[in-house]
Amino acid sequence: MTDPTVGSLRVNGATLHYEVRGQGPLLLLIPGGTGGAASFEDIVDSLAAEYTVAAYDPRGMSRSTLDEPESEQTVAEHAEDAFRIIELLSPDEPARVFGASSGAIVALHLLTAHPERVARVVAHEPPVVEVLPDAADHRALLAHIQETFRAHGLMPAMTVFAAGLRGDDESAPKPEIELPPRAAARAAQTMANLPYFVARIVPCFMSYAPDLHRLKALSDRLTLAGGQDSRGELPYPATAGLAGHLGTDLLHFPGSHIGLTTHPTEFAESLRKVLHA
Repeated sequence: MTDPTVGSLRVNGATLHYEVRGQGPLLLLIPGGTGGAASFEDIVDSLAAEYTVAAYDPRGMSRSTLDEPESEQTVAEHAEDAFRIIELLSPDEPARVFGASSGAIVALHLLTAHPERVARVVAHEPPVVEVLPDAADHRALLAHIQETFRAHGLMPAMTVFAAGLRGDDESAPKPEIELPPRAAARAAQTMANLPYFVARIVPCFMSYAPDLHRLKALSDRLTLAGGQDSRGELPYPATAGLAGHLGTDLLHFPGSHIGLTTHPTEFAESLRKVLHA
């Protein structure tokens, strides 16, 4: 993997850490979950052969620090952060944007808020559960996660969260997923981000209601993608439901919700094909 050019950007209430590789039109990668710029390490080199690839740690994660660590988070402010990075790195041309999971929610809001700065958005499994007919059940899940976090701590809350995403019995044993070496090495960093993720990101992101009317008007610039192996996990039907509301196709990328991590070579090739379309 080539070494990136590293920078920091002062934004409202935070300082963002970002990394840039390659040359060409800007491709902004927005990580999801507890991931940061490092979560794209296994795909950036192949993409940097034809794009200026920028990735960053979202505010409050890893190397992107908050002025007030307990401050409330909003999807809109996270989208403004992405907009500011585009303004910095591609002031004269719109950018291509890829978002994964919660990062895909940021990408959707970015498209509706600043369409003039976005050439294409590829949103991989945004968990926009508010578009589903059973959205009330998912609101109850969010409340259960927060109650568990306050009463019992991080790991019990994560157990509830993970079971809710899979739609299964949270007490049943789950098979281990074998991660590639570099992804396994990032585990300590992602674990450090978990308390902030559960307390600040999950509540506001999973209660986010996308602007369907606005997205439909901009759907020629939007590609929605799901994991080939993730039909039984909550983000997949949420993404499929969004595609149904917008009248667009749902493309399939290799792997599951974390196909970016488990199938990086194939995932990067799928992303490249979409960007070329």
